[in-house]
Amino acid sequence: MTTLFWIGVLGLAVLETALVYFIMPMPGSQRMRSLELAYALYTWRWALRVVLGVVMLLGIVPAFRAPRVRWAAGVALAALGALTYVVNFRMAADAIFLQPTVVRLAPAARNAVAMDRLVVGVEIDGEARAYPLQFIGYHHQVRDTIAGQQVLVSYCTVCRTGRVFRPVVESVPETFRLVGMDHFNAMFEDRTTRSWWRQANGVAVIGPLKGTAMPELPSVQVTLGQWLALYPQSLVMQADSAFVSEYAKDYAFERGTKRGGLTGTDSTSWQDKSWVVGIALGGAARAYDWNELRRERVINDTVGGVPIVLALASDSASFFAFRRPADARLLAVRGDSLRGGGGAWALNGRGRSSRLEAINASQEFWHSWRTFQPATTRH
Repeated sequence: MTTLFWIGVLGLAVLETALVYFIMPMPGSQRMRSLELAYALYTWRWALRVVLGVVMLLGIVPAFRAPRVRWAAGVALAALGALTYVVNFRMAADAIFLQPTVVRLAPAARNAVAMDRLVVGVEIDGEARAYPLQFIGYHHQVRDTIAGQQVLVSYCTVCRTGRVFRPVVESVPETFRLVGMDHFNAMFEDRTTRSWWRQANGVAVIGPLKGTAMPELPSVQVTLGQWLALYPQSLVMQADSAFVSEYAKDYAFERGTKRGGLTGTDSTSWQDKSWVVGIALGGAARAYDWNELRRERVINDTVGGVPIVLALASDSASFFAFRRPADARLLAVRGDSLRGGGGAWALNGRGRSSRLEAINASQEFWHSWRTFQPATTRH
């Protein structure tokens, strides 16, 4: 009967460890195909806990009656309790990265965010918002309403992926929590079905809603100064005072000067942690080397049969992508405008007599883009 006690204790310890190992950045965990196992363990965790707990209780009295193992049994129970607490209350993703208590927005006149900070910018029906990476990189997701439309602004620093979605599933608004990561990309769990959703594309990767996708909204990653130059009436997300100590104070991540670790950058091209700009269009995907874009400042190309232009602003940090108009075979960048085919457009696509159609382009680590766009080509 004493053996049952040790089987139960060991089984519970393995279970609690496994619950975080497969969905957190542990050694080797993010490079294996373990999503199905992780989800199964998570789904059945309470049933497994009950079974293993009963096994442990069947042997607990004999274990504490045996003089030679009594002290070891006590230590094992204490260690199991500590492990369970740490796993569920200290190492859980949504316990490490908390949601803002309030989303505080301010116009440019009252903004306290530095103008050279990177932001994810969103404009819907004439209403513009800017969400600094400094803040959303910690929170991972921020909920807001723009032009009467609910939005979910998400960011994963380990993949360097910024995405904006409509948090609506089957025409019903949904709430999500950060549950962990898979292949280094953040995963969210919806409250209704407990399906897991990938941040890089807004698709449910496992659970009852597997294969369902949230609609992605247009967004850009630019400096706040560039955004306010294009949208001077924009509101800007401000720091939540409850999390000031959690927000990045320096620019190492944003500027790519951080080396090593999960969020460090490789300054050379086409390495795992090198920056690329990815575009998925017309059933095709292509990655553009950030170093090349900085040298050339503008790249004219065709993706999925669609002519596109990718341009870098004069601040060497803000980038934009558009469909090229039919009468402009090549576009050139001049300062902070695009010119060609007899037309000229600001970097928000607005011209005197026409407007360029913006397309989503994302700056990511190369390992992220090629993992979630396995058929991608390289420019």
